[in-house]
Amino acid sequence: MGFTAEGGLLINAIPRFAELLRRHRHAARLTLEQLAALSGVSGRTLSDMERGRSKGPQHRTVTALADALALEGPDRKELIELARDGRLRDHWKRPTGLCELPRNIDDFTGRAAELAWTRSLVRDEDTEAVAQVGLITGAAGLGKTAFAIHAGHTLRPDFPDGVFFLDLFGMSSRPLPVDQALALLLRALGVPDQQIPADLAEGASLYRSLLRERRALVVLDNTASEEQIRPLLPGGGQGRALATSRRLLAGLEGVRRLNLGPLPLLDTTHLLSGITRDRGASDSESVLSELAQLCGGLPLAVRIIGNRLVSRPAWSAAELIARLADEERRLDQLKAGDLKIANAFGMSYEQLAPSARKLFRRLALVTGHDFDAALAAVVGEISVEDAWNTLDELIDLGLLQDSGAGRYRFHDLVGLFARERLKAEDPADEREALGRTMTAWLLRKATVAGRWFERDRGRPEQSSGADFADLTSEEEADHWLRVNVDNWLGALGAAVSDGRYSAVLDCSESLHWFSDRWMHAPHWHEVFTLGVEAAGALGDPARQAEQYNLLAWVHLVPRDDPETALRYAGQAMDLATRSGDTQNTASALHNAGGALRRLGRLDEATASETRAAELFKACGDIDSYSQCLAALGTCLRDAGHHAEALRRYLDVEALLDDPASGVRPSVAAFTRPIVLARVGACLGSLGRRSEAIPKLVEAIGLMEQAQLPSQQAPTLETLGSLLADEGRRHESGDAYARAAEVFEELGDAEAGRRCRDLVSTGP
Repeated sequence: MGFTAEGGLLINAIPRFAELLRRHRHAARLTLEQLAALSGVSGRTLSDMERGRSKGPQHRTVTALADALALEGPDRKELIELARDGRLRDHWKRPTGLCELPRNIDDFTGRAAELAWTRSLVRDEDTEAVAQVGLITGAAGLGKTAFAIHAGHTLRPDFPDGVFFLDLFGMSSRPLPVDQALALLLRALGVPDQQIPADLAEGASLYRSLLRERRALVVLDNTASEEQIRPLLPGGGQGRALATSRRLLAGLEGVRRLNLGPLPLLDTTHLLSGITRDRGASDSESVLSELAQLCGGLPLAVRIIGNRLVSRPAWSAAELIARLADEERRLDQLKAGDLKIANAFGMSYEQLAPSARKLFRRLALVTGHDFDAALAAVVGEISVEDAWNTLDELIDLGLLQDSGAGRYRFHDLVGLFARERLKAEDPADEREALGRTMTAWLLRKATVAGRWFERDRGRPEQSSGADFADLTSEEEADHWLRVNVDNWLGALGAAVSDGRYSAVLDCSESLHWFSDRWMHAPHWHEVFTLGVEAAGALGDPARQAEQYNLLAWVHLVPRDDPETALRYAGQAMDLATRSGDTQNTASALHNAGGALRRLGRLDEATASETRAAELFKACGDIDSYSQCLAALGTCLRDAGHHAEALRRYLDVEALLDDPASGVRPSVAAFTRPIVLARVGACLGSLGRRSEAIPKLVEAIGLMEQAQLPSQQAPTLETLGSLLADEGRRHESGDAYARAAEVFEELGDAEAGRRCRDLVSTGP
C-alpha cells in the first residue's frame, strides 16, 4: 500500500497500473519492443512499469503510451490517473534517513561463498510469492553483523527502494520490543507517526503490504528470539530481509539459513594483513599467519589484534604471538579499546539459565578435543537427558559446537573463556573434587571397554549399569575407546599425578589386547609408560614386567625401533625373572627375538624365539606359542631359507585350523591372515606365483576384516609385484594403488610414494 497527500490509503496504485498497462498492450497485440518503438519509451522502462518497479511514470511518458496504444475516453483517463496516484505514492516513499545502513568496512575479507548465497537469495525472481528471508547465525565474534552490513552494501543496487538496518539488541538484557522495532521500520518506510497502527498485528500487516510492493532490503541485526522477529519479516513480493542471530531460531519457518563458521586461516591472515597494512612495520607473512591462527578464525579477535598492532607501531607481531601463546593470558590480550573478545562471549553466557552456565563452566575440565552427553552429565552432575537439553541450549547460543555423531566441542577461545569463568565462580576444592570424579569415571569406562578384548572375551562383568549402556558389544567398545581417546588418556595422566595407581594399572592392562586392533595409534607409548610407573609405585614387579613387555611391543611393531624394543624387553626379563613370572619371561624372550631379527641378528633371534616357544608351551599358552612358531618361520625367511620357512608357516596354519590345538578362535582369526600372507610371500619367492597369488588375496581380505593395516599394506605391495611378474599389469596397478593408500593412512609417506610410482612404471 501507499499513501495519498491527504494521508489516505492508496489501493495498490502501482500494481494496478502495471496490470492495466500490460492488459492494454496485449489487447493491442503488441510486444514490448513494438510498444517501445511506437511510444519512444525504452523497452527497459516498459518492463519495469509492467513489473511494478517504476517509482511513478511521468505524465508525458504515460501520455505517449496512451497515444501508442490508441486509448481514448475512460481507458485513457484511468491509465493516466493511476500513474498520477503512483507518483503521489512515490512522494510518500521518499527517504526518511531512519534505519540507515551503517558504513561498510573497507578491509572486509573472505566469505565469498556466503556472499554468493545472499545474492542468490535476493535475486530469486521465481519465488516472489514466498517471503525471501535469510537467517545468518553463528557464535560470538564470527562477524555476523559485519557480514550482513557488507552484504547490504553489496546488494544495494538490487534495491532501488532502499536498504534498511535495525539493531534488535538481542544479546542485551533488554532487547528492543517488537512494537518499537516495527514502528521504527514503518517510519523508515515513510509512514507518518499518526498513520502507524497501535495494534501490533495491524502494524505488521501494513509493514508486509509495503514490502510486498517495494524492492527494499531490511537487515535485522542481533535478533533475540522468534517472537521478536516474526512480525518484522516480509510476507512475499519484492521485499527481502536478512537477519542475524547468535541463536539458531529453530522455530522460524520458511527462512533460508546460513551458519557462519570461523574464517579459513588464509582469509584470516589476509584480514589481519589488511588491517595492519598502514602501520609501517614489516611483519612477514608467516608471522602474521601464526598470529592469525591464534585468533581461531574469529574476525572479532583478528580485528582486536590488528587494532592493537596499528595503535602501537613500535610493537612487533612476534612479541604479541609470545603473549597470546600463554593460554592463561590469551583472553586478556584480546582487547583493544572498547573491543574485548571476552565481552562478546560474556553476552552469550549471560543469556543462559543458571544450570546451563554451571555446565558450560564445568565442561572446561574436559581435557579432550570433544566429548559426548554422557561425559557432560558426569561433570554437570545431572542426568544424560538433562545434559542433552542443556547442550542444545549451549549450541543454540553458539557457545558450543556440534561436531556430529553426538560429539560436542568448544571453539578454542570459548573454551578458554569457560575455564576463566570456572576459576572465577567455582571454589578450588569443588573443581578438584569434580576433576577426580570425572577422572575416575573415565578410567572405569575405559577399563570396561578394554576388557571386551581380553583373552577370555565375553561381556565384562562390570559392563552393566547406566554408565556402560553404550558398551554392549566389541564394536561399541572399540568405537568408544577411539572417539574418547583424548579424554581417557588425559584421565590416566591425571590419576597417576593423583596417586591412583591401582586404577591406572587396571586400565592399562585392560587395553593390552585392544592395542592390537589399533596398533598404529600414537598414544600407546604413553599408556604403557604410565602403566610401568603405576606398577612400580605399587611395588608389583610381575605386573611391571608386563607393562615393559607392552612397551617393547610398541617400539617393535608400531614404532619400528628395535633398539629401544630390545632395551624394554631386557627390563621386562629382569623383573619377570626376579619375580619367577614364566609368562612374562616368555613374552620378553619373544619381544627380544623380534627386535634381534629386525637388527639382523638372526641366530640370536632364533634362539630367543625357540626358548620363548618352549616356555609358552610349558605353561599352556598355545596362543603365544603359535606366535613364536610364526616368528621362527620369519627368521628362516629373512635368512633366505624360503622352503624351510614355508614348511614352518604351513605348520602354524595347520595349528590354527585345528579346533583341538588350544588356540583360541579370536587369536586364530587374528593370526591366520598374517600367516597366509607369509605363506604367499614364500611361495612367490620360490617361483610358485600361481599358488602365491590366491593366498595373498585371501590374506588381504581377512586383514581388512580384522583391521590390520600394518600387515595389509606390505601384503598388497607383494601382491602387486607378483601380479606384474605374471603380466597382469592392470591388476598389479590396482594392488599398488591400494597399498599406497594404506601406507599413507599409516603415515608412511615414503612407502606410499614408492607404491604410487610402481602403479605406472611397474616393478
